[in-house]
Amino acid sequence: MAWLASVALLGVLYLFFDSNLQARNNPNRELQIAPGAELILQRSRDGHYVFPGEINGRPVTFLLDTGATLVSVPAHLAAGLGLEAGAPQQSITANGTVMTRAAQIRMLAFGPFKLSDVRASLNPGMRDDQILLGMSVLKQLEFTQRGDTLELRPMDGKKEF
Repeated sequence: MAWLASVALLGVLYLFFDSNLQARNNPNRELQIAPGAELILQRSRDGHYVFPGEINGRPVTFLLDTGATLVSVPAHLAAGLGLEAGAPQQSITANGTVMTRAAQIRMLAFGPFKLSDVRASLNPGMRDDQILLGMSVLKQLEFTQRGDTLELRPMDGKKEF
C-alpha cells in the first residue's frame, strides 16, 4: 500500500512541476485574446516572447525575433504547414550563414492579427518546432516593452495586412 501511495505522490508531483515549468517557459501558451487591436505578451523564463499562432490555418508556436529579417520556419515543418520550397537563398543567422529556401505564407495569424502573403524562409538547420517571427511581420506592428510585458499594436489601427 505504501508503494502505491509513493507512486501516486510522484505522479502528482510530476504533473505539478511539469505544468509549472511549461507555464514559466511559455507563459503565453494559453493566450487569451481580449477584444481590441493589441496583444499583450509575457516574457518567458529564458527572456523570450513565445506565443501560439497559425500558419495557413495550422497551429504553430512563434518566437518573436527582431533580429530575423523574415519569418523563419524549420524546413521539416514546411509540408505540414502547406509551404513550398522556393529559390535557394543565403540567410545569416546567429550560427553563421545557412542555405535556406524562400517561401510564401498565404495566411499568418496570431492574437488579433492576420497577415497575407508573408515572405518567409525554410531553414534546414532549425531542429525544434518554433517559428521565428521576424521583421517581415514585425515591421507592420508597433511594440512597446515594459519590464516583462510586450504590447503589440498594429500601425494605423489595422488588424489585417
